Amino acid sequence: MPSTGSRNANQGSARELLRTAILDAMRDLLLQRDWSKITLTDVAAGAGVSRQTLYNEFGSRGGLAESYAIRLAVDLVDHVETALAANIGDAQASIRDGLASYFHDSAQDPLVQSLLLGEVKLDLLRLITLDAGPLIAHATDRLSTVVQRSWIALTPPQALTFAHALVRLAISYIPTPPAAGHDAPTELGRVFSPYVDAVLADRELL
Repeated sequence: MPSTGSRNANQGSARELLRTAILDAMRDLLLQRDWSKITLTDVAAGAGVSRQTLYNEFGSRGGLAESYAIRLAVDLVDHVETALAANIGDAQASIRDGLASYFHDSAQDPLVQSLLLGEVKLDLLRLITLDAGPLIAHATDRLSTVVQRSWIALTPPQALTFAHALVRLAISYIPTPPAAGHDAPTELGRVFSPYVDAVLADRELL
């Protein structure tokens, strides 16, 4: 008989797969038409689940939109984690490459594209501006864990400081991209890498 831990892990995996399928279906629909013209029934059908299942998982149309926005923020963590693994010993390159790939991929997202074209609805715009607290908190927590486990090995307080500042700045570039001539990933790499380098230098002195 499977242990309680195994059952919980399997249930967690199944739930994550369900949420991914629903959010993927929402993305596919956003590629075809405006959010205001997409119903929860449309999303449920696209994911191959019942409308009740969608409600059980996200609670409301607003909950679904918020989860979609949070996934955009979590993508930042994935990109930075990949860049850290590819640039061991080089904080500036890790931050620069992680942000560069994140900005590139997020620019392809239909929600972000509609935002940049001025077509996004106010309820979605608020999710990544005035009401961005939940997605910032979620991504900060994830990124804090990543940098603690990476070659940088920041302490929890150091990781939280680094992650919170980086997430806030990176998310702010989505609704307001940098002006022409500004290489945001390189600039942010130059700003954040001295913090990491200082932490590592202090550690070597101990």
